[in-house]
Amino acid sequence: MIIGVPKEIKSSEYRVALTPAGAGMLKAAGHEVLVEAGAGVGSSFTDDAYTAEGATIIDDVKEVWARAGMIMKVKEPLPEEFGYFHDGLLLFTYLHLAAAPELTKALVEKGVSGVAYETIQMPNGSLPLLTPMSEVAGRMAVQVGSQFLEAFYGGRGILLGGVPGVPPAEVIILGGGIVGTNAARIALGMGASVVILERSADRMRYIDEVFSGRIRTLMSNPYNIACAVKKADLLIGAVLIPGARAPHLVTEEMVQTMKKGAVIVDVAVDQGGTIATIDRVTTHKDPVYEKHGVLHYAVANMPGAVPRTSTLALTNVTIPYALELAGKGLDDAVRANEPLRKGVNTYKGRVTHPQVASAVNMPFISMEQLLESVAFDKLS
Repeated sequence: MIIGVPKEIKSSEYRVALTPAGAGMLKAAGHEVLVEAGAGVGSSFTDDAYTAEGATIIDDVKEVWARAGMIMKVKEPLPEEFGYFHDGLLLFTYLHLAAAPELTKALVEKGVSGVAYETIQMPNGSLPLLTPMSEVAGRMAVQVGSQFLEAFYGGRGILLGGVPGVPPAEVIILGGGIVGTNAARIALGMGASVVILERSADRMRYIDEVFSGRIRTLMSNPYNIACAVKKADLLIGAVLIPGARAPHLVTEEMVQTMKKGAVIVDVAVDQGGTIATIDRVTTHKDPVYEKHGVLHYAVANMPGAVPRTSTLALTNVTIPYALELAGKGLDDAVRANEPLRKGVNTYKGRVTHPQVASAVNMPFISMEQLLESVAFDKLS
């Protein structure tokens, strides 16, 4: 198979979908790898490093998309890339289609099969290709939140950990999953007072055990959320439902009760956000806006700010799936690999993920049904 790796074009996105080492692994498996010139520079990978591993550097991005049977990206394609779609193309990337109806429509109309990193799901419910970026984003949420609490940026002028005789900041985290626990780890390490709101009693027991009771947990319900939000200096949205839009857990009325100069970091913004007042997506170049006296940080590609770390962490987990897709082809790969099958969001003109179909109001058909029809067609 020919694998294409275009340069990311999202604002301030410096990650790349494939490292030179990954390109070498695909090349050794008998595949051809096309890398757009400069694609890895933001993550400190030179074109020469790719050619040394057998990849071919292509100056024209259109050629990369046109020749490739599989395109590997980090972020979802932007509208200016929709024109590169072609029938039969396999796209392997973060898609977040529940919050992107226009992208979903373009993939379906062009017959592109989209495998989303974020919905590949193991039998135990874990999301192996989302986990490393959730770890990065969770840790960054506290880092950037602490920065914007500084008065220079319009924040309350609070040091996250306080000092002797002065209380620390109140950090409220919605969701006790990978993002939430990583955010809690950093906030606790910086000396903050940390509360996690979580709806799973078992998860709260796990958090209590892991952090030896140093983090308070609350059952996530509207009453507790309203009370916690009112006290927050830093509020972190860390809720994810695989494939679906993030639920709005914090209403505008709740935000209006927050302290002036408090900061909201909504890690779920690429899935629509968990905070009602997150009404736009921001960028690393212009990351915050103020509403009701509260600073809102709504950057959809937070790990892109630390691209070297993020690229290495991401490609560690994507390359085995890329090898499987390239080696077997999509149909045979997803027949043999159920977690990978859950990653298929669109397939040859159809929406194949139920939460995506519901969110974008398009017909749904399961991959199992489609694979059965493909097998039948082959037999006939």
